[in-house]
Amino acid sequence: MLLAALLGFAVLGPWVVDADPARQVLAHSLAAPGAEYLLGTDHLGRSMLARMAHATRLSLLLAAVTVLSAAVPGTLLGVMAAWRGGWAESGLVLLADAVLALPSLLLVLLLVAFAPGDFLPLYLGLALVGWVEYFRVSRALTRGILAKPHVEAARLLGFGRGYVLRRLILPELLPALSTLATFGLGGAVLAISTLSFVGLGIRPPVAELGSMTTELLPHAYEAPLTVLMPAALVLMAVLGCHLLVGRGAR
Repeated sequence: MLLAALLGFAVLGPWVVDADPARQVLAHSLAAPGAEYLLGTDHLGRSMLARMAHATRLSLLLAAVTVLSAAVPGTLLGVMAAWRGGWAESGLVLLADAVLALPSLLLVLLLVAFAPGDFLPLYLGLALVGWVEYFRVSRALTRGILAKPHVEAARLLGFGRGYVLRRLILPELLPALSTLATFGLGGAVLAISTLSFVGLGIRPPVAELGSMTTELLPHAYEAPLTVLMPAALVLMAVLGCHLLVGRGAR
């Protein structure tokens, strides 16, 4: 329910809240929540509700694209490595180990350093770090699936690789991969917000939860609730992903 509420806010919020997230009204700086501004304003008089709606959509969309870009190639490479074995598997395992040998944050920072504040380096860095998890899990599971009698029988009877992959392998991989992707979504939201918070991710004036928190920190004593709201949305996103995984496990 928590994640569904956030998704609804991210999708519908920018359409329902008829306000420009970049519009500044300095006379209304740090206005308290009220009839005109339901969640108050920031230090530049911008609507917090409008900015949070756009920031939530940006964070969830970028996180979802990142997870998808890591999951699809990682899974396919893992299945291919288990299926073909030999030099192909050894090469892919070596590549995955090389990526794991580098601290994930360092790899992201190396790419972000080429174009600070841009979406593409941040997205590519997180995707390049994330594919290894899907590769290792799908490779390990696929090796067990290929050894099952019904899969061996299908291969011996001449069923094509596409059929075996679609009907016999991917359905068995789906539960584990969906759990991994749900955790990955929360982790990506947290990573994007953290990098933006320290000035290495998405930068102002773009509405993003981490950079919004950084902008508002100097005004923590004047408007503590306003500072906490973007951070609370990050917490809700991560918590919602973990609760969804826990519910699915039961």
